[in-house]
Amino acid sequence: MHGTSGAAEPPPLPTDRLRFAMPPRHDSVEDERRHRKERLASALRLFGRYGFEDGVSGHITARDPEYSDCFWVNPFGVPFAHIRASDLVLANSEGQVVQGGHHVNQAAFTVHSQVHAARPDVVAVAHCHSVHGRALSALGELLEPITQESCAFYEDHALYDSYSGVAVDAEEGRRIARVLDSGKALVLRNHGLLTVGDSVDAAAWWFLSLERSCQVQLLAKAAGRPVLIDHRQAVATREQLGGDLVAWINYQPLWQEVTRREPDLFE
Repeated sequence: MHGTSGAAEPPPLPTDRLRFAMPPRHDSVEDERRHRKERLASALRLFGRYGFEDGVSGHITARDPEYSDCFWVNPFGVPFAHIRASDLVLANSEGQVVQGGHHVNQAAFTVHSQVHAARPDVVAVAHCHSVHGRALSALGELLEPITQESCAFYEDHALYDSYSGVAVDAEEGRRIARVLDSGKALVLRNHGLLTVGDSVDAAAWWFLSLERSCQVQLLAKAAGRPVLIDHRQAVATREQLGGDLVAWINYQPLWQEVTRREPDLFE
């Protein structure tokens, strides 16, 4: 309801005076490396908070901006909730540590290094044994287009329909990379989820969104028969919401929250 004073409404502010975060540009390799490490530490802390950690399973890798065949990764055996940027380990594509004071999970590099090699556009790869991702993977199913969020993955994720134990050889990693192809995510049958992105923020957001979408699908199917969004609308929604820039934007409130609450991750 308008006031009765007859006063004119205040004019709208120019849009260039409104804040809207976009991915930063870096003046040096050192700045970009620091940025990626800080984002990686924040993502690991969030994954720990959401319960994606399962013993020593689970890892996120981020390609180094200078040494493109080397990747920053969480140190083996260190809780996600304790990881600081300075704790991260740099390893080469063979899983050999070139910087840092801890071992790395070799199973992580068996898969991650092959995905990174096959996808030079990918900066980060996330893989964890989250509860709902494992539950859906045990059914050998893909996400169905039943919500707006799941449509972001429509025809842009795949099922790796095989299980051969803990991945310890490069050929298994290459097969996983081939099935991923140009997509943003994989459901690894009887195993869990894997997502990729052109930034740490994007890969982390896709994992979070994929895990939640798995939960929604399991709940909906347990309750009844979900109504599918039709192909045309699912594609249109994916085109609106399925890009890495949208994922980066969606991740920013989480970044702000975790860094304000846990500033020691910058150490």
